Amino acid sequence: MSETVLTRLKERFEHHIIQTSADLGDDTAIIQKDKLLPIIQFLKSDPELDFNVMTDLCGVDYLDRTERFEVVYNLYSLSKKHRIRLKVQLRESDCTVSSIQHLYPGANWAEREAWDLYGIHFKGHPNLRRILTHDEFVGHALRKDYPIEQGQWLSSPSELTDFSAEMEQYKDDLSFDLLPLNIGPSHPAMHGALRVKVLLNGEVIVNSVSEIGYLHRAFEKSAETHTYTQVIPYTDRLNYCSALLNNVGYCFAVEKLMEIEITPRAKVIRVIISELSRIMDHLVCIGAQAVDVGALTNFWYYFNVREKMYDLVENLCGARLTNSYTRIGGLSRDLPAGFTEDLKTLIETDLDQAIKDVSGLLEKNRIFIDRTAHIGAISATEAIGYGYTGPCLRACGVNYDIRKVHPYYDYDSYDFEIPLGTNGDTYDRMMVRFEEMRQSARIILQALQQLPEGPINISDPRVTLPDKQSVYNTIEGMMNHFKLIYEGIQPPEGDVYGYIEGANGELGFYIVSDGTSKPYRIKVRPPCFYIFESYDHLIKNVMVADAISILGSLNIIAGELDR
Repeated sequence: MSETVLTRLKERFEHHIIQTSADLGDDTAIIQKDKLLPIIQFLKSDPELDFNVMTDLCGVDYLDRTERFEVVYNLYSLSKKHRIRLKVQLRESDCTVSSIQHLYPGANWAEREAWDLYGIHFKGHPNLRRILTHDEFVGHALRKDYPIEQGQWLSSPSELTDFSAEMEQYKDDLSFDLLPLNIGPSHPAMHGALRVKVLLNGEVIVNSVSEIGYLHRAFEKSAETHTYTQVIPYTDRLNYCSALLNNVGYCFAVEKLMEIEITPRAKVIRVIISELSRIMDHLVCIGAQAVDVGALTNFWYYFNVREKMYDLVENLCGARLTNSYTRIGGLSRDLPAGFTEDLKTLIETDLDQAIKDVSGLLEKNRIFIDRTAHIGAISATEAIGYGYTGPCLRACGVNYDIRKVHPYYDYDSYDFEIPLGTNGDTYDRMMVRFEEMRQSARIILQALQQLPEGPINISDPRVTLPDKQSVYNTIEGMMNHFKLIYEGIQPPEGDVYGYIEGANGELGFYIVSDGTSKPYRIKVRPPCFYIFESYDHLIKNVMVADAISILGSLNIIAGELDR
């Protein structure tokens, strides 16, 4: 498919394409910045290309280059199943490029982030203001020359909006009694440090503005000052409800950059822990959302079995929440004795019973249906425009799951189904997750049955520590160990986008390597970022109580949202 995409692009814009490549299977084109809009419009509208999803957008600072900044666009076609990465290079003196927000609504927040962290201006953006740092912040935190130790205090809370236009519009209309109200960030119903300012007419939301950035922990900046292996624990803190999936996704991307194929046993174990993480994540989502609508019992059923899963994970790697289990080239350790039997029993008995209990309480419950059916509905076209992936997109009836469409770790050898919704509403989003847990359980049982013997790490001195006998008894082993510990893994120069099916959708890592032991740039593509961006659209003209129910069904995890 690389030849088709790049060939058609060069045929149409021959004199405006600076460079193309298909390294590591990633179609990439560096284009002239003044042709960005025509090129993206062509990629989106051409029926043979049909790039209808903007997967991600980010900035990169090449401090020593004449054209210091790059804006990187990752586009995807749901119908053609191909991807392309576009790059626009900018000088510091002319750090401006056209906004694509009118083509892909999901680009709104991504462009704001690139402005906030790099100072890249997007001409035509409707509201280019900071998104992760506060309004009084001076400078751009991900620039290579920014003094990161510098603290910057916010003197007063940011005023998202005063809703003055709406207040003026309806001031003489007696049917409107408008009241601005803050929801969050310190409120348990907001599922993390999220803030939404709403304008109410009675209990109905007339308008709203959402804000993030209260939990920003500088994952991407920290990654630039640590070795590739040292970044693994930071990935735990992204979606902390399914930390093992973050581990897998990050290592998968680095291994793609280094063209590493992990061992058969490591592949199957990664499938097992990934699906276990998916189940644990969905247990949290459904259990917490049920509490939000007043169904507390379900929470105990699900968290009871989730705690038993955490016991297994603790036995596997020594930690319950932040696991750091994978390694580049394999795993930190093999499965402990009795793990497979305990997991099989847990899946077939405890999990199966918990799903039956909760689905029996909720699926046909009149109150639950009234609180979720046709609430917060979004069409497939709108969801695609915002960049939805995962259960929230499949609830709209869009059959896209990376495990099926772009199988990795031999997912195409497993027998499982992809559940789909029809209405894209809160009810469908919850029911899709119910069925996904059943399908993940099917995958785990198949993986346990076919788990091969053999090593869990590849035999490659570039990434794998030598065994202790070699370290203690040979100079080669000792030096290899010393260099990997003190210098770290050193991938070749280049960039890559690796992606897997996370619990909430496409979890991707865009990595730029300069050939040293520390990443030059890591940009995580968090599923929640693009989903939460649509929240203001979903809660317009609904009641406050429904807004809380909708938020629970989106399963926004602040750790990956703010990174």
